[in-house]
Parts: sequence; C-alpha cells; structure tokens
Amino acid sequence: MIISKKIRLIPNKTQEKMLYKSAGTARFIYNWTLNKQEENFKLGNKFISDNDLRKEITILKKSELIWLNEVSNNVAKQAVKDGCNAYKNFFKKIAKKPKFKSKKKSKLSFYNDCVKLKFKQNLVLIEKVGWIKCNEPLTNQKFTNPRISYDGKYWHLSVGIEVKEENQELTNKTIGIDLGLKDLAITNEGKKYKNINKTSNVKKTKKRLKRLQKQVSRKYENNKEGQRYHKTANIVKLEKKIRLLHRRLANIRDNYIHQITTEIVKTKPSKIVIEDLNIKGMMKNKHLSKAIAQQGFYEFKRQLQYKCEFNGIEFVEADKWYPSSKTCSECGHIKSKLSLSERTYICEECGCVIDRDYNASINLSRYELVV
Repeated sequence: MIISKKIRLIPNKTQEKMLYKSAGTARFIYNWTLNKQEENFKLGNKFISDNDLRKEITILKKSELIWLNEVSNNVAKQAVKDGCNAYKNFFKKIAKKPKFKSKKKSKLSFYNDCVKLKFKQNLVLIEKVGWIKCNEPLTNQKFTNPRISYDGKYWHLSVGIEVKEENQELTNKTIGIDLGLKDLAITNEGKKYKNINKTSNVKKTKKRLKRLQKQVSRKYENNKEGQRYHKTANIVKLEKKIRLLHRRLANIRDNYIHQITTEIVKTKPSKIVIEDLNIKGMMKNKHLSKAIAQQGFYEFKRQLQYKCEFNGIEFVEADKWYPSSKTCSECGHIKSKLSLSERTYICEECGCVIDRDYNASINLSRYELVV
C-alpha cells in the first residue's frame, strides 16, 4: 500500500525564487497544453499525444521559450502529462472539463523526478534548486510522484511511500456512521462527534476573516481610478492575512477529521458502514450549501476509507436509496415521509422514540443483514 508523506521545506531567498519559477512554469505549460488540445479539437483533429507536445516544447525552448531552460526539464514534461490526462479523463467522463489555471487562484505546485530526489540528513535535493533544508529527514528509498507545493505560508514536499499493511486483531463488531450538519457524525454506539464549525475558535476566526474582507473591499473602492481598481501595498498585506486565515480554517477542519477517523479506526471493528450521500444534490440547496461544504463529508469518507484499508477493516458504503433515517431500528417499520425538521424519530407501529441520527446509525450497522 502506498501512503503519502508530507515534509516542510525551509528554503533561503534564492531557492524560494527558483521554487516560484518552477511552479509558474508548471502552470504555464499546463495551460499551454490545454489550449493546444482545445484548438486541435475545434479543428476536428485527433487527440495530440503528450509525446508530440513535448517535442514541440523542446523546439520552442531554443527560440520563443528560452526561459524554460532555467528550470528542470521534468517540470514541463510532467505538466504536459497532467494536461493531457485531464483532457482524456474529461472525454472518458471520469472528470469535468479541465479549466485553465489562474495565476492568482491556482495552487502553486510542480513535479520533481523520483530518481533525482535525494536526502542527506536534514537536506533534500530538488532539481535546479539545490539542497534545501527540511524539518524531517527521510531515507533514500523508492518514492512515487514527488510534488513540491506552496500552501500560502510554507513550501512542502509530498512523496508516496510503499508500506506493508498492518495485520491487527479485529473485534466482531460493526460500526454504523451517520453524517449530518448538527453533528458531523454519530455512531451506533452513541458516540457523537460535534460540528467543528460551531466551536468558538472557528467562529472567532471566521469573524476576523469577514472583518478583513470588508476592509479590503473598502480600500479597493477608495483607491478606484476611473473604472480600474488600484492595488496598494496595504491591500496586498491584507490579502495575505486573508489567505492565511483561509489556510488556518482549512487546517483546523482537516485536523479534526483526522482525529475523528483515527479514533474510530482505533476501536478495531471488523466492518465500518457509512451512508453514500448525494453531495452534488445537497449542494443545490442554497440555504445549506455553505454548511455542507464546510463539513467536509467527502474528506471524512476518503480518510476513513484509506485508514480502513491500511488496518484491514472492511469499508462499506450503503446504497444512497437505503432508508436508514426512515426505518425504525426496533421493529423495522419504514416511514413514508420524514422531513429534515423532525430531529426525533417516532415510530407509528411500536411507539419507539429515538434520536433521528442515532436511529440511522443503528440501521447502517445492520446494513449487511438487510441487503
């Protein structure tokens, strides 16, 4: 099994400049590849292979794009591959149509060749950049897909490392997990995991973020020159603060999901059943879309799935049409209608009164008996 390892890089000013150049090159070549494929498609021609596009870049390096020689050849090579794969996945209906990467909004990242990636004590060798300090030493072993990225504050190196799956003694119990907005998750054992977005820490951060965003808007209006907005040094400083607050919120949510999923897996159940939510349909609700996005249901499922695989636990996704909330956990009676405002489940047949989410989690833990 391949797991991802992420370590922080501590470059000096010269090295950081080269990292920015490499990330900018990757973005430029990715956009150039998409543009070539789109123009070719409009003319009714066949798909251009990444091999042909790389040959064209080699020719352009000698004339129009001489500056590409300043960074590693593998940066442009992989960016072409990524662009072609994104276009292929779109036609295979695996993914949406790829978009051009914006200079302002896109994540700064680029590829480094596996063979040329070397470690020495607390140093790592990056192509055309040199030996960079890192916060954690790694041994020279077989790495997969090394990527250098910038999160708005720090540079990181992410690598894939192959590890053996751990064979643990598991219990016979099955855990059913119901996801929601009031609480992030509730298990059939009665364990509730609160909504992190309702905590004082997150609320204070969001309040500060809102205040800074209003401040930036006012400064843009005050410095408006005719129809154009003028970006001053103060606006740049404020926008950096906003980026760091967005980063902080994302890290708080990710860390909380990691803690929950690890805690669930450490109970060593033989099976974990989770409901398959229609997130795309749920996001159409304009009143709840923001709250749903902040909960990170997909990230919760992704983390739980790979942790189950690593520990040898069976991971099951219940069918999206399985009526876990409408079914009575005591007698099995299924209600015809159950609105979201009804937080307590009251059975019409046996008179059972139980919390709606807890009832759903019990039904999910018995999913194998029903199917």
